[in-house]
Amino acid sequence: MHSWKLRRAARVIHSGGVIAYPTEAVWGLGCNPADAFAVQRIWQLKGRAAEKGLILIASHLDLLLPWISPPSEEHLQTLKQPCERPVTWVVTAHAATPPWLTGNRPTLAIRITDHPLVGDLCRASQLPLVSTSANPAGRPPARSALAIRHYFDDGVDLIVHGALGDARRPSEIRDLNSGRILRPG
Repeated sequence: MHSWKLRRAARVIHSGGVIAYPTEAVWGLGCNPADAFAVQRIWQLKGRAAEKGLILIASHLDLLLPWISPPSEEHLQTLKQPCERPVTWVVTAHAATPPWLTGNRPTLAIRITDHPLVGDLCRASQLPLVSTSANPAGRPPARSALAIRHYFDDGVDLIVHGALGDARRPSEIRDLNSGRILRPG
């Protein structure tokens, strides 16, 4: 992706905008996780209750560490290990992590991605991104930019065009403390 397009996306993210972008399996809606207004816009677009919490996605663990309680060395190594397919980890949230991300729970869902475009977006914005499937509640996740337009019309500030990854299904969700699979991938 051209650097000017990445700079534009970073400006939208930092100014409180909501973006749509391809991830490993489906399109996602994202924003600056520290911006309560932007997160509220995502909840409104999806028609979903804020109590469900959100996922933070990043190109590397360092971007996520301020949002989570320091993991044990063993858990840190687990988070650093590459996985065969995308895995979202439910971890203990940092005490300062806003409730609009955790759904008022003591945990936060995080995913380290190797999707090149998402990595570029995180590097350009120097932030992890909120990541939730781009679809109204009860509808199938979007798999194209056209579906984003159909679902949200002009409700999204920027569609970041690119290809989906190779995953066929949304990420597996695992609890980091127990290792238990909460949602198969």
